[in-house]
Amino acid sequence: MRKTTRFQVEGANSLWHVYKTVPFIKVVKNFIIIQIARYTPFLGVKNWLYRKFLRMKVGEKTSFALMVMLDVMFPEKISVGNNTVIGYNTTILAHEYLIKEYRLGEVQIGNEVMIGANTTILPGISIGDRAIVSAGTLVHKDVPAGAFVGGNPMRIIYTKEELEKRWENDPIYGNPRS
Repeated sequence: MRKTTRFQVEGANSLWHVYKTVPFIKVVKNFIIIQIARYTPFLGVKNWLYRKFLRMKVGEKTSFALMVMLDVMFPEKISVGNNTVIGYNTTILAHEYLIKEYRLGEVQIGNEVMIGANTTILPGISIGDRAIVSAGTLVHKDVPAGAFVGGNPMRIIYTKEELEKRWENDPIYGNPRS
């Protein structure tokens, strides 16, 4: 179950209430910063922009690929650990506006996580350390540490233990860290 806080609205759908939930100027500033970062090839600059202007928690040596789209309204609810790779054109959401409510949720991505291209991460999700998320996955529930997940709907392809066994003779991934 995703960990989100739900807020009911009355009358028009919740998106019509957007500027009651988040200041317009904040959205404009965040949009400009995110668009600059989406196209910059300098990983250190991206991380600095995210930390300084979006108040995100971004670990050391984390890499956001080209065209990553962060939540424009609540990026401060996203945290990413050390030495993690966020693949091309991935979307990370911390909000969702529905018909009769909107929901907000923290997104926590651990250390040394690999997120494949074109993945969408929904609000209220935790992805454990050293997890691998296959390209094109809709992450709609928590991902256990060390697991390999993929698909739509997302499912566990290999647990941490199964993956370690698969890789025990691999020259790069062998002798897994615990």
